[in-house]
Amino acid sequence: MAKTSPKLNRREFTTVVMTFLGSIMGAVIGFPLIGYIISPAIKGKKVDDWVSLGPLANYPLGEPTLFSFTRTKVNGWEQTTNSYGVFILRESEPQVKVFPNVCPHLSCRVNWTPDPQTFNCPCHDAKFDINGQVVYGPPPRPLDQWAGEATQIDEEGNLLIHFTEG
Repeated sequence: MAKTSPKLNRREFTTVVMTFLGSIMGAVIGFPLIGYIISPAIKGKKVDDWVSLGPLANYPLGEPTLFSFTRTKVNGWEQTTNSYGVFILRESEPQVKVFPNVCPHLSCRVNWTPDPQTFNCPCHDAKFDINGQVVYGPPPRPLDQWAGEATQIDEEGNLLIHFTEG
């Protein structure tokens, strides 16, 4: 018995070759195009900036004062603006404590109550003292704080915090 090889006619051969070449050309063009389209969504930018909280003279001694600011973040084609709040406690002229108004338990916004002198979290009735230490409730740690090299006072007397996000 003689072996026979499969025979392709011209149309079948052209179809196989064109499909192969078309697939290679599609991959060469398509993969970089897909990477270009989705790369902004994959990249995450870390926000690292100094935020001015205004003149230090605006904050009374011994009383936490709320300061609110907004930051705009661009992630790919999406632009988001977030609001942040911090409590500034000026203990003396050079000594300043800055606490974010976010509870470390569930990230609820805390409020300052001057009469018992506590930061109160309305979500789970947690309380923090004037230095941010847990007095009552479920928070696992004290309030976060900007201190040391994370705070500065510039030449004009403005208080700055080193803000990082992302």
